[in-house]
This record gives sequence, C-alpha cells and structure tokens, in this order.
Amino acid sequence: MTTSAAGYDLAPLTQDQINEKAAHLTDEERRVLLDHGTERPFCGTLLDNKKAGVYDCRLCDLPLFSSDSKFESGTGWPSFFQPFDPDHIRYIEDKSLGMVRTEVRCPRCDSHLGHVFPDGPPPTGQRYCLNSVAMTFRETG
Repeated sequence: MTTSAAGYDLAPLTQDQINEKAAHLTDEERRVLLDHGTERPFCGTLLDNKKAGVYDCRLCDLPLFSSDSKFESGTGWPSFFQPFDPDHIRYIEDKSLGMVRTEVRCPRCDSHLGHVFPDGPPPTGQRYCLNSVAMTFRETG
C-alpha cells in the first residue's frame, strides 16, 4: 500500500472500482473527470466558496486542496497555490489545443482535475486551476 505523508492511501483504484464510483456521476462530471473536459469559466459551484474546509476528489474522495490555499485568480475557475499534500496530485504534460500545459490528475483514480500554471501567488508561485465538478467540498470547524 502506498501512503501519502498526510496518511492517505494512494494505491491506484482498479478499473472496476473506478466504474463503480463513476456510476453516480452526472454527464458533466463524467465529461470532465473521465474524458478530460473543462467546465465553462465562472459557472462552477465552488468558484466563490469562502468557507473553511477541504476540496476532495469527486470520484474517490482523496483530499486535494485546502481552503487555506485558495485564492481569487480572476480566471473563472477555483484556484489554489498548493495541494493538500504534494503526493495527492499527479502531473501530466498536456499538448492539446496547440500549447503545452501541465494537467493535474488525482493519483488514486486518475480523474482529470484541471491544470497548473507558474503564475500564482507566493509562496509557491503556482496556480492550480480546477474544475468545480471535479471536486466536492467538505466544510471543517
């Protein structure tokens, strides 16, 4: 078993486990998470969320980002400057749309989450630009 520094199981799910978890997804969630789509800007339900908590993977519930690292980027998608745990994000080179970007995926279920760009705020300088439909929010406190 592979465990992150934060204590979460990162063992990849089997295709059968992914299919079972995906059975409850809406068409839009399936299009983004499984087919690597993108939701329209300024439409996501988590964009303006200001509550304290954790943003989890919609498919497998792995914690991805904390509200402590969320910031307003003006791009139309929820943005974060660092992940909940560095091991909770997988990075893939994305050469689609005639450009080179870095796609971010869940390391456990391989769901598409969004992209990361090197134009974020301190202390990391990173902007993780995420699809709201790729995450669920778990309020803390």
